[in-house]
Amino acid sequence: MSANVQQDSHQILCDMCTEDRKPAMKTCMKCEISMCVLHIQAHLTTPVLLQTHPLTEPMALCGTTKCPQHGKLLEYYCLDDLTCVCVSCAIEDQHRLHNMKTFSTAHKELVEKLEAEQKALDTKMDDVNLSLEKWEQSEREKVGQLTLRLIEAVTNLRDISLNQIWSSVSARMVSMKTSKDSIQAALKEKDTFRFLQMYSDVHQDMNAAKAVDLRKGLEPGTNRDNLVEEVTQDGEEMVEQACQLWSSLLTLIDPENQAELSNASSDLIFNKLTLGQGMSLSKDKKKLFYSTWKGKISPRVILIKNQLCVPDFSRWAIKFSENCDWTVGVCDMNYAKEMKNGDVYALHCQGKQLFSLKTEEEDSDAARPAFSQKNEHSSVLSLKVIQFLENNVEEMDQPPIIEVVYKNHNSISFFSRIGQYQRLKIVTVKITSGTVDLVPFVCLEKDEPRKDTDMSSKAACPTPGSRQQPVPTSWECYCGYKHVGFVPQRPARAGCSCGVAVGSPFFTEVLCELL
Repeated sequence: MSANVQQDSHQILCDMCTEDRKPAMKTCMKCEISMCVLHIQAHLTTPVLLQTHPLTEPMALCGTTKCPQHGKLLEYYCLDDLTCVCVSCAIEDQHRLHNMKTFSTAHKELVEKLEAEQKALDTKMDDVNLSLEKWEQSEREKVGQLTLRLIEAVTNLRDISLNQIWSSVSARMVSMKTSKDSIQAALKEKDTFRFLQMYSDVHQDMNAAKAVDLRKGLEPGTNRDNLVEEVTQDGEEMVEQACQLWSSLLTLIDPENQAELSNASSDLIFNKLTLGQGMSLSKDKKKLFYSTWKGKISPRVILIKNQLCVPDFSRWAIKFSENCDWTVGVCDMNYAKEMKNGDVYALHCQGKQLFSLKTEEEDSDAARPAFSQKNEHSSVLSLKVIQFLENNVEEMDQPPIIEVVYKNHNSISFFSRIGQYQRLKIVTVKITSGTVDLVPFVCLEKDEPRKDTDMSSKAACPTPGSRQQPVPTSWECYCGYKHVGFVPQRPARAGCSCGVAVGSPFFTEVLCELL
């Protein structure tokens, strides 16, 4: 009974019935009334009303059927903005170029869309459940086999060790029992002469019992060494299997933020042609060094290239030094040359703070920079601070490892690596320009050298109290030119062609490395 009363309380009744109000069959959006079967006939039989008065399923009207801006009846649905609009909104205002549908058509299309999405979600959930079941079965088998091997090896090692211990103890016990029997036999002898004759044998038995070494027989043998090595290998395999198990589980449940760091950018190297003065590369061109006699690094874009015939810049990881500011991301060749005009989408680190760097189009003449007054639309750089606390990123006390994921010229995401298999998302920058030729780059900047930086001078002076070293007669500059006839005791009067004073000490340090 209470259920019927509750159902009746939510039922829409006819607004035109005066006494016994019947359940409403339709609601007229224009008249803003609900009508029963009897009173709806006029709307169903009059052609003018059929065309101009939209009917819906019975609904409670609370003044939401008219446009708040124009005061007209809401008759259309904007699929772009997902909102109900009136005819004035659809023709004159911001919705005139949008995808507009009548209520019935929009309802039909949206229902079909939701059903399709629900079907896709069901399929995806089934696939995930199936993948999880297969993964669980596979991992159980691997761990089970490895566990059996480890248990068997440990059991064999235990048995061998116990057998060796029992053998050693048994040998000692036999000698002690022999000595004990000899002592008891001698003590029972009452004749002095015979006792003295027996004492020599008893003394030998006692010394033999004392000479038995319990450690003898416990030395590692070939069998035990092999078992220990087998147990160690199986233990290492189990640890590795546990790491892989954890990694595969994280990748299965969170594929976006879980990816192995190894081989993230194995085919990427620094472009030697874009290096600045004092910069050099390792043999594999993955590690960038800087040597300077000034200790200052001027900002310069260093491009990253791929060694493959078909370049792949979808993902790479790089480790930076904590002694300099850096920028990593993608840019076009205009920005790479001038660092002004051009498109750039990057992550910038200055001190302990991170920024997202993005090129945006600006139409306002007042906001245009001086170098782009001639352009119809100027490109300005948007520098936004990334709050560490909101992203649970602590201050970078150690050189950070940044992973970059570049998705089909649509967006570029930056992650901070946490261990081997886990990463923390810093920011995703949407790429708004139509430029296709965007290439990876790094930009490094430094004001003063650190005092604890390793100094590698080609002309090192001997320390007090040290053995006298041969006086060098040449000095090689970090640019590669070798100066013959150099005397370190004399003040430098000449300069190298690169601008460095001959004989000046300079610093060498690693700035960044592709992982």
